[in-house]
Amino acid sequence: MHRAKISVIGAGNVGATCAHWAAAKELGDVVLLDIPDKAAYAKGKALDLLCCGPIERFDSSVIGTSDYKDIAGSDVVIVTAGIPRKPGMSRDDLIQTNVRIVKSVSEQIREFAPDSVVILVSNPLDAMVYTAWKATGFPSSRIVGQAGCLDVARFRTFLAMEIGCSVEDITALLLGGHGDDMVPLPRYTSVHGVPVSQLLDAKTIEACVKRAKGGGGEIVKLMGTSAFYAPASASVQMAEAVIKDKKRILPCAAYCESEFGVGGYFVGVPCVLGAGGVEKIVEVELVGDEQKLMDESISHVKDLVKVVTEMFPELS
Repeated sequence: MHRAKISVIGAGNVGATCAHWAAAKELGDVVLLDIPDKAAYAKGKALDLLCCGPIERFDSSVIGTSDYKDIAGSDVVIVTAGIPRKPGMSRDDLIQTNVRIVKSVSEQIREFAPDSVVILVSNPLDAMVYTAWKATGFPSSRIVGQAGCLDVARFRTFLAMEIGCSVEDITALLLGGHGDDMVPLPRYTSVHGVPVSQLLDAKTIEACVKRAKGGGGEIVKLMGTSAFYAPASASVQMAEAVIKDKKRILPCAAYCESEFGVGGYFVGVPCVLGAGGVEKIVEVELVGDEQKLMDESISHVKDLVKVVTEMFPELS
């Protein structure tokens, strides 16, 4: 029987927590990789996590490394490598640095894990997904970005807090980019089949949308660093759908041609995730402001990709 393998690139807060969730769910063997200067750090986190096995009752192998040969045979590679935006750093500076990092990582994935499905978490996400696609040369179906899964989780959380119900009973949908580029779709949001509009007034729903858009910033203000539990959980949710071939419909940054009128870019849309990666884009009807917001989000993605290709013509 095939034993799945998940490799996580980047052993920081998000990467290490991805390894944690993947091992705890016993999705397969886990590799946590970072640059040579941080090899001991990755090995220490992996060993610490491995020692949880007897208590949490999982027997996944967990190793830390800086050698890309160790990712060979990976079914899924989750890329969290990159730097956060620092005070005084322009958006273009962040893009240039992280594109360079993700390009290098992607070339290593191409060499050592050529059959893997790659899940991007690094920011700015739309630029990183595009970079990984070009640098790996993989089919677009095997490159996907973690975007909507996190935003939908936050949206569902805030709605449940207002309604006073279990988050498990809420289904929701968001399209487009992360944060301000998010396209909320309350029309497609329900609580065990009951439209959310019958349980909350429009003002409260809008407040939940606004809080979901700013959820990352709210956490940064509270603890001085970016969120990592939920982003990692969302990434592993996607990895699980691939590894177990679950055919889950999840909102992810996926490559769209004619779908939603995108025209050949990676945009946050609902898609079927299975063993082949993104196996289908699910188109939904958009009306009025929904379509306007989606068009704006797509426009921002195009602008971001243009910045990448101007900086790195080889990615054109």
